[in-house]
Amino acid sequence: MKSKLLLNSDEIILAVDRISLQIFERNHTPDNLAIVGIHTCGVFLAQRIRTNIQKQTSQLVPYGSLDINLYRDDWSLISQNPVVKTTDINFNVEGKDIILVDDVLFTGRTIRAALEALMDHGRPRSVQLAILIDRGGRELPIQADYVGLYTTVRSHERIQVMFQEIGGADEVVLLN
Repeated sequence: MKSKLLLNSDEIILAVDRISLQIFERNHTPDNLAIVGIHTCGVFLAQRIRTNIQKQTSQLVPYGSLDINLYRDDWSLISQNPVVKTTDINFNVEGKDIILVDDVLFTGRTIRAALEALMDHGRPRSVQLAILIDRGGRELPIQADYVGLYTTVRSHERIQVMFQEIGGADEVVLLN
């Protein structure tokens, strides 16, 4: 399988910094913000965005993680025994401006499932979507508010996001 580097460690840092700044600019104050990362890589990206916003504002933004496996419309096609991770949202989402974070946006199905899972915790005032890589190919009308990199990927190609937190180097690779 051939691979092509799309983002190296420094470029990921720049993308996360840019996304964080755009979130802060759009929301003006973090008083009503909360950040929720989608397992697995969205969690690490969300933590980095949260840290950046905290550095800019000196305020701690509520943070949570969301497992969407049982909300997916295709989970039975992926695995007979889905690996269920922990959803950890220990703040009230009612009336909050939620920044939902994931690593790659493709068909939109993961985000649809995440929205459904999030709504089981309450009704936020708004949900904004932050994505490291938008690869196109949408099947549902989902669009990110904040994007690190837009790229066009053919249907047989895959994007792999690796973070230090899961034992690798920070990089985004296109596999074909």
